[in-house]
Amino acid sequence: MKNQIQLQIKVPNQTRYLSLIGRISEELAAQLQNYSGDREALANHINVVLTEALVNAIRHANADNPDEEVEIRIIGTDEELLLQVVDHGSGFDLAGIAHSPATAGDDLEDHGRGLYIMRSLMDSVEYRQVEGGNILEMRKRFH
Repeated sequence: MKNQIQLQIKVPNQTRYLSLIGRISEELAAQLQNYSGDREALANHINVVLTEALVNAIRHANADNPDEEVEIRIIGTDEELLLQVVDHGSGFDLAGIAHSPATAGDDLEDHGRGLYIMRSLMDSVEYRQVEGGNILEMRKRFH
């Protein structure tokens, strides 16, 4: 596939690397050749969802263990942007997390806001177990 961007980043399990994700998001949005929408908004969306996913992986999946790391994979094609965040935790049931504030009740007060934001800004969000951990997969289609 032509015009494809692939990035794979392993980040130490520390929140101080979150600003790095913001800078990567801005540069990535500028480089996607087939995206015709608002690039500043796309950069902001990528930054928000990757930051939320990274914080969830650091705090919940990897339990703030500084010896762990989180892997981020970014694949941009002519049709879509695929963001993957890989953790080494025990995982959770994505289907068990409410899809909207209307169905969440008080649950969003304690947790789940990040997943709600990810679902709101991306076209699809999936979470599944893989060998050695879990993968959160978020897609943004360009057409």
